[in-house]
Amino acid sequence: MVRRATRRLLEPPETLRRGPFRSGAFTSKLHDARVASWLGLALGVTFTICFATGLLSHLIQHPPSFVTWPSRPAGLYRVTQGLHVTTGLASIPLLLAKLWSVYPHLWTWPPVRDVAHLVERITLLPLVGGSLFLLFTGLANISLWYPWRFFFPAGHYWAAWITIGALIVHVGAKWTVFRTSTARRRVAPDATDVDRRRFLQVIAGVGGLVTLTTVGQTFRPLRRLALLAPRRTDVGPQGFPVNKSAAGAGVLPAAVSPAYRLIVDGNVERPLSLSLADLRALPQREATLPIACVEGWSVSKTWQGVAVRDLLDLAGAPAHAEVVVSSLQERGLYKASVLSAAHAADADTLLALDVEGEELHIDHGYPVRLIGPNRPGVMQTKWVSRLTIS
Repeated sequence: MVRRATRRLLEPPETLRRGPFRSGAFTSKLHDARVASWLGLALGVTFTICFATGLLSHLIQHPPSFVTWPSRPAGLYRVTQGLHVTTGLASIPLLLAKLWSVYPHLWTWPPVRDVAHLVERITLLPLVGGSLFLLFTGLANISLWYPWRFFFPAGHYWAAWITIGALIVHVGAKWTVFRTSTARRRVAPDATDVDRRRFLQVIAGVGGLVTLTTVGQTFRPLRRLALLAPRRTDVGPQGFPVNKSAAGAGVLPAAVSPAYRLIVDGNVERPLSLSLADLRALPQREATLPIACVEGWSVSKTWQGVAVRDLLDLAGAPAHAEVVVSSLQERGLYKASVLSAAHAADADTLLALDVEGEELHIDHGYPVRLIGPNRPGVMQTKWVSRLTIS
């Protein structure tokens, strides 16, 4: 009996009992290291791009002192956030296929063979759990569905760090297996190789189809193919979407009041209090700029209004000043945003009064909204009431 147990422990893992499952419960030959390694490589690429662009978006919205986000090129944030959402969506079929390919190996008996195997097993919990959490919450967020009580940006941000850390450790633990299983073979492909190639081609095709049918919400030439995109970029007042309405923000009475004034104060020589008529009487500038939303959609529009730098000059603000742009909205995380010196000095950073030659719709920020190059949509403050110069 002792000899039999010892002999079983020395058998290679693929011949051992699969935990609670009977021997031979998993019959597909595609549950192998080669398939898992290629899927892992694809996931590593999409996760890395998704993590890097998501980290960038977080740093732009919550900048530490050492981060300065430029105002040019004007559409850079549009590209990075489009990549973030697109690679996140493409990761969903890749992750499901990867979990299917490795699932039988989770039941190999004994569950731990050595220290390296123990490390690999420990990292699976944050890696798999974190991956599922990120993709589910990310998909829910772009669909504007929040069935949780935690603050999404913070939860998504810290889960991303945990997941990417577990991914790095996991890759280190599996590196030898990856190199061996993906090495070029010098023998003629057999039936299993053909099946493996077809399976990977199907998964690549599904990922490509998901990308093709969603990326149009950012990449205009493919807009008509964006059948799975959660947002249509041509639907909404004045032909583009609204995330928060004036009613939802609680600004309706103040926004339409004849007593509306834009206040410019802080570190200035001449504080200003301007009515809507006063703003329209100032020199007007036109700029074609994108609204690039953190949910992945973006759309370019032509805006008309007063350049922020012209208002700063009129008020006698110092050179290289930063500006806090405040909304009539009294509550909410995005009731104000900060214009860096570079953004405030850019000629295309406007307090917009019109879009595409029409007066702003109230849900797009009437009477005045901020629009500037290379900024997240949540930082393009609507219903602007005050500029505070520092």
